[in-house]
Parts: sequence; C-alpha cells; structure tokens
Amino acid sequence: MYLGIDVGTSSVKTAVLDEAGALLASSSAPLVVSRPQLLWSEQNPQDWWQATTDAVLQLAPDTRRAVRAIGLSGQMHGATVLDAQDRVLRPAILWNDGRSGEQCTELEAAVPDLASITGNRAMAGFTAPKLLWLRAHEPQLFAQIATVLLPKDYVRLRMTGDKASDLSDSAGTLWLDVAQRSWSPTVLEATGLTLAHMPRLFEGNACTGHLRGEIAEAWGMRRVAVAAGGGDNAAGAIGAGVINPGDAFLSLGTSGVLFFADDRYRPNAREGVHTFCHALPGRWHQMAVILSAASCVQWAAELTGLDSAAALLALAEKRAQPAQTEIFLPYLSGERTPHNDPHAQGVFLGLTHATDTGALAQAVLEGVAFAFRDGLDALLNCGTRIESISVIGGGSRSLYWGRLLSTVLQRRLVYRDGAAVGPAFGAARLALLALQDQTVDSACTPPPVLEVVEPEAALAEHYAGRVEKYRGVYQALRASFRT
Repeated sequence: MYLGIDVGTSSVKTAVLDEAGALLASSSAPLVVSRPQLLWSEQNPQDWWQATTDAVLQLAPDTRRAVRAIGLSGQMHGATVLDAQDRVLRPAILWNDGRSGEQCTELEAAVPDLASITGNRAMAGFTAPKLLWLRAHEPQLFAQIATVLLPKDYVRLRMTGDKASDLSDSAGTLWLDVAQRSWSPTVLEATGLTLAHMPRLFEGNACTGHLRGEIAEAWGMRRVAVAAGGGDNAAGAIGAGVINPGDAFLSLGTSGVLFFADDRYRPNAREGVHTFCHALPGRWHQMAVILSAASCVQWAAELTGLDSAAALLALAEKRAQPAQTEIFLPYLSGERTPHNDPHAQGVFLGLTHATDTGALAQAVLEGVAFAFRDGLDALLNCGTRIESISVIGGGSRSLYWGRLLSTVLQRRLVYRDGAAVGPAFGAARLALLALQDQTVDSACTPPPVLEVVEPEAALAEHYAGRVEKYRGVYQALRASFRT
C-alpha cells in the first residue's frame, strides 16, 4: 500500500492506494488559520505536524502496517523559517497572506529579469517577498534564519530528518530557475539568502529519505521510503491524470486553480499566469489562481448563520435560479490571476429588499465562477487550448455548482472518482512511482468518470453579461481598495 499525505490549509488529508493504484482508505484532521492583522494569514507549523499525526492514526492499524512508501503534498508558498537548531522561529506566513505587496515591487526592481528566471511576476503570496518583509520588519528574527521550508517539507523534516523539497512546490517560492529546475542564486541573493538556506531539490517521484525510527514506531509503520511529492496543485494533477499537454483540471479547494499540463516551459507572467515545474521530470504546467474559492462558501455560510458550507450549497440548489441583481467579488484574501492585487476585497453589490439568504448563496457561487472565467481567459490568451476540464477539491461534491461553472466557462467538466482527496491521492501515486518500476502514463491514469457536466445553453448569454458586469465592478472599485 502507498500513503499520500496532503498538508492543506483547512485540513491534513490522507489517501491510501493498493498495489494497483486503487483508493482504499482516506482520513483528515482539521487546521485553523490565524489572521492577526489585515492582510495577514498564518499557521503554527506544530499544528501541521499534530494534524498529520492525527490523520495518519485515524487509518486502521493493519492499513498503516502495510504501507510501503509515503508521498507528500501541501499548500504552496508558505514561509516556514527555522534557526540553526531547526526550531521554528515564528508562525508560518501562508500563501494567502498579502502583507508583502511593497516587497514584490522591491524584488522586481532588484532583479529586472525576475519573470524570465522564475516564469512569474512577484506576488505577495509567494515565498520570496515574505522573506524580504521579515528582513524589513523583523530583522533580529531574520538574522537567525538558517533554513526556509515549505509546509509539507517541514512535515517531511519531522518525519525523516531530511531538508528536501520537490521542484513543483519549490517553483512557487520565486527562488527557482523554473526552466533549469534549480535554485537561482541571483534571486536568493536579492532576498538576503544563499543556497545554504535552501533544501535539496528532487523530482516528485524520487525518494528523499525514510521514516525515522521513532515516528515509524509511533505510527505503527516500518521505516518506509518518503517520496518528494508535489505542491498541492501538481499533486492534484497527478491524482487526476493531468500530466500531458492539453490535460487540464479545476480545483475547488480553499483557493481555486485552473491547471494546464505542458511538456515545455512557456511562461506568461504578464497576465498573472503561473508557470511552474510539474511534479514529474521534464514537465511543466501553467496555472490561473484565485485566492478564495470554496473558502468563500464556508465564509458565507458562517456569515448567514448556516451550520455548514454544504447547507449554503443546498440552499442555492433549492433556489435553482441565477442571481438577478446581486454580484459578489470573491476577493476575501486579495487576488492573483489576472489582477495580482493583494488589496482587492470581497464585495456584495446589488442587494435589495428581495435579497434573501438563497440569493446571497447563489451570488457567492457565481462570483467564484466569474473569477475562474477571468483565469480561463488569461490561459487562453497565451495560446492554451482547453476543451475538457477535470474537477477536484472539496467543492467538487456539488454538481449544482459544477453546472454553473461549466456554463460560465463554456467548457465540459469531468468529475472523477476520488476527487475530494485529489492532492493526497496524487501524493500516494508519487510514492508508488518512487518504489515501483512503472511508467508515468500507466501509473497516472485519470480516475474513472463519475459524472460529466455540459454548459447549459439557455443560460450562456445571461452569464456572459453577468461576467462583464462583474469585471466592471472590480475596475470601478479597484482604487478604493487601496485607500
């Protein structure tokens, strides 16, 4: 059996595969995010480790004893800083933290060819600007930093004692030369760091070490191999079989991602498209990223007094009609593609006496769909051809939302088995590849199709007009977000 562990933002998830690659078991343990100031988003790395242990121990003892290898996946970009004794110096600054906007400008000025090296614009969510912020605002702490790790790689350190990372996750730090698949000394120097601060780099299907004896004993396992794994999106792509040019997926997790696999390095930083290494050798990918997706549904459920995100989705489905006047901007944590605007904020517009909770629920689902449309257009503008999109992530459980997304995107959506544990599923596949002599194409087949959703032709014109209104609202309010 092969275990995948995904260190997410809202939870740690696991997936266990058998020798044939079929999903046998899964588990999860919750996490919480701290937002001590406006634009800030942090987590305690110890919480990742505790949730990982909790999730693993939820699996049956016989399952744990049969595990042969472990793969890791995790939320990208989080700055986890350690001292020379590998002690955590402060809470990790997460991917949806927007405090380092000024440092993005500073970094692009210091490295004029940053986009050509890294394939990306400097964005507040990336790791490198966070370190510049620490150097400016917490200089005494910055001076103690000996190692910078991404979230899943901190968990790896606790598991194996190794400081290692994979190329897909590391590409999101803004320190990687993405074309060459190696750290960039130039960008590191611009942030006051050197190669000595960085973990060793591995392809996602390579073994980085083995489970430490005391951890193996505590988890009821042998000292099994641990694969490099991937950032959550690349690992999700492995799980969904999105590995070859033309393959694409849409992720409805805390954030939202449109992911396109490629066999070449083709950056398009101008429109906020991310170009990263894939979790497999010789492959890259492009992403359009929105910072708040399913998290908007959870937020709106709490705001309206509902007991769960599922209750909000059910309310919208029961209402079963498009919003008429209500518009929602889902920028609760700023936005990346296409705006690169950490100051963007969430907005409800067009409320009337007729607006009820169901209308607000519908507006939230539409707002996230419209943000995905912005991302799709950015990908299409750089020559990407996308006909069919696989759907993964917790939000993939709602086919009602899927029909709305399909209509707004004007693309077929394919729902696949195991979608809700996508990154963990992909991490387990990378563990399998690290141990078995299988080809990538044979191990990373798309999971069986559960449902296919087609655009609703009768609503296409209505939503086309709503998308344009949505875009106009952002442009009208953009300056006010900065005051």
